[in-house]
Amino acid sequence: MSSAALALPFLNTRSIAAQNISIQIGSSHPTNNIWVYAMQNALQPALEKLLADAGGEYSVSWNENYGGTLYKFKDTRTAVRDGIVDVGMVGTVWEGSAMPLQNVTYFTPFANVDHNVTIDIFDKLTDELPELRAGWTDQNMVHLSSLVTDSYDVYAKFPITSVDDIRNRRLNAPGTSANWLAETGCTPVDGALTTYYTDIQTGVSEGTLSFASGIQPTRVYEVAPHLTRVGFGSMYFGGIAVNKGFYDRLPEPVQAALKEAGRITSRAHGDYITKRTTEAITEMKGAGLQITEMAPAERERWAETLPDVAKPWLEANGAAAATVAKAYFGELEARGIKPARDWTAGI
Repeated sequence: MSSAALALPFLNTRSIAAQNISIQIGSSHPTNNIWVYAMQNALQPALEKLLADAGGEYSVSWNENYGGTLYKFKDTRTAVRDGIVDVGMVGTVWEGSAMPLQNVTYFTPFANVDHNVTIDIFDKLTDELPELRAGWTDQNMVHLSSLVTDSYDVYAKFPITSVDDIRNRRLNAPGTSANWLAETGCTPVDGALTTYYTDIQTGVSEGTLSFASGIQPTRVYEVAPHLTRVGFGSMYFGGIAVNKGFYDRLPEPVQAALKEAGRITSRAHGDYITKRTTEAITEMKGAGLQITEMAPAERERWAETLPDVAKPWLEANGAAAATVAKAYFGELEARGIKPARDWTAGI
């Protein structure tokens, strides 16, 4: 075969890429969701601008599949891994078995309430720690941008000033968040943002562990008019990721632009959560929400009341989990943040 023939596939790829790169992008949630908003309103325009500013050699066209049109929330990992979409929101919170290390914040509550700090730390650690990075690459994905929640607190039908106030009560606390009620005398009730209102209204529960940007749109504050800022913390929810096979086939300048667009998106995501939570709290207060700040001593007492909720996660995931947990708490310390409880003590 001639050298020209051998070069043909490469030349064809470059030719097609120079004209336009088509990207399938999607999510399990609608575009008004805080995580999907970051994709459509930050990642997409950022990549377009970066490519244009670089001279316009490459351009992109987006095929949007938002709002669960291709897959639902339990399939976010497999959708990106298997190339159902090229770029997508991946909720690692639903992937405790396949991507356990990404769930470190859910096993270390009362650590940090600042969502911008959570974004900064997990962008940094995903780049630097092979253990966290492998959680993505082992699933045929490349992490682009960190997605988080604002701080989890308690929205309830009754006021809370102490951990004692939740004894013999029932609060919605799905999944791992049920651990945050262990040995407090409170019964965790499974549920989701879509069920909290009815659960509380009908007496299935008396409140919920959740965050302002999720509570306000679902109007849960109407049936749970007391917000206690307990400070369970901002949680790393997952990330925007690109299918690794697709990424590896992209020209290097487009790869670099896509990674940079991810970093830009992280900042924009943090700013948007700040805006959304500020507006949400203002609206909910106007509708009668009563807000109480839990005293730091009571917050620490709640944290110390819990069993070692990090221990089962650490034991199940070995040395890699210990590395991630220590790196996370090290980053908090470097920023002058003192968690209410050091879940890394003894490891």
